[in-house]
Amino acid sequence: MTSTAQEAQTPQPRPGTGAHTAPLGRVVFITAAAAMGGFLFGYDSSVINGAVEAIRGRFDVGSAMLAQVIAAALIGSAIGAAVAGRTADRIGRIKVMRLAAVLFVVSAVGSSLPFALWDLAMWRVLGGIAIGMASVIGPAYIAEVSPPAYRGRLASFQQGAIVLGIAVSQLVNWGILNLADGKQRGDVAGLEAWQWMLGIMVIPAVGYFLLSFAIPESPRFLISVGRQDKAREVLAGVEGEHEGLDTRIGDIETAMRSEHRSTFRDLLGGRFGLLPIVWVGIGLSVFQQLVGINVVFYYSSTLWQSVGINPESSFFYSFTTSIVNIIGTAIAMVFVDRVGRKPLALIGSVGMALSLGSVAWAFSAKTGSGDNVSLPDAQGVVALVGAHTFTLFFALSWGVVVWVLLGEIFPNKIRAAALGVAASAQWVANWAITASFPSLSEWNLSATYVGYTVFALLSIPFILKWVPEPKGKALEEMG
Repeated sequence: MTSTAQEAQTPQPRPGTGAHTAPLGRVVFITAAAAMGGFLFGYDSSVINGAVEAIRGRFDVGSAMLAQVIAAALIGSAIGAAVAGRTADRIGRIKVMRLAAVLFVVSAVGSSLPFALWDLAMWRVLGGIAIGMASVIGPAYIAEVSPPAYRGRLASFQQGAIVLGIAVSQLVNWGILNLADGKQRGDVAGLEAWQWMLGIMVIPAVGYFLLSFAIPESPRFLISVGRQDKAREVLAGVEGEHEGLDTRIGDIETAMRSEHRSTFRDLLGGRFGLLPIVWVGIGLSVFQQLVGINVVFYYSSTLWQSVGINPESSFFYSFTTSIVNIIGTAIAMVFVDRVGRKPLALIGSVGMALSLGSVAWAFSAKTGSGDNVSLPDAQGVVALVGAHTFTLFFALSWGVVVWVLLGEIFPNKIRAAALGVAASAQWVANWAITASFPSLSEWNLSATYVGYTVFALLSIPFILKWVPEPKGKALEEMG
């Protein structure tokens, strides 16, 4: 999808200065409806957490094969993210939302009723495509319909929706597990508990589909297909009637005609093939994943059970971790513009390193094997506290800051292509962590967490030496 940066620079009337002010409630509704894609992104990414051990038992698979099924969604996510932008430019943002919603529905039904392991993996890939689409179309649409005065705050709805989706998925999983008397494969109305966990996503997915009919198409897309009158109507609905609307339409048209569509070739020319700033973007994306955050979202229930905690408690801890994730994200949203990107990232890196190190130490005291494993009481408390503080420090820093930085650090002429490369690197790193954790944890859980600690420590000099601070700078100053 093309950038909206240029028309965003056009001076706009402040809220309340036009003939009629924009109905903020309507704007918030439109943004929240679009952010439902982010909610489903978080929900679908995390809901598998509650089904991991049940899938292992149902299909009698080892850790390596199980990991590939869990990580299959990430392959689909990369595909969905790659095709969403161009598809939205051709058929419109709203139609892509509806397509993603349909894919979420089909994936949820298929994943809940698999007849073989490969079948489940196929539905996971399909759900991943929907995740990738939602990860692109939500932020783009919100940026294009938001009044300039509120754009920053409204853009945060997407990240807020993602972490809310994660939390709700864990709450639903915990509730279903209790209905099944604490058994992931327990019977609930004729299906095993884990099947309900994966299938219940149909409800928010249908809601997303229906909400897409209640919100307008992006004015930018409407202008691109020659529907200026409709675009003006949409802009008036979100910005209020003011004298500059016709000028606003003209500015968008001019910006679209003059935009440079960046390609991969524009990123070449540095000492190591790519431009230095592109490597910085890749580094930010990779470090965000290599600290092991998605182990929390995909495997936390399995992780706690592997050190002797019963399933019901492990599901509850997964839910409390997701609540901490919401709190941390809210903190980041408040302070990212006040404190700055680099200081917040440094605080997060130090906090993550200390937390991960404490978890690694606690897991080193694991005793027993098979179904008879445990941690001493002191180490158990340290592991639980460390896992929650790790999530908190990640959420208040790298979870938000990386996305902010990726939108700011690249020069205008390469921003779209560089973002694509950085996002692809993030999906690859995400896949590597997700696919490797089950086997690594069986080999040595404590050593696995030592590895995540090392990556958190390495992120500190990376931030200090190579990451720029865009706070207070116009996008045109970057590069």
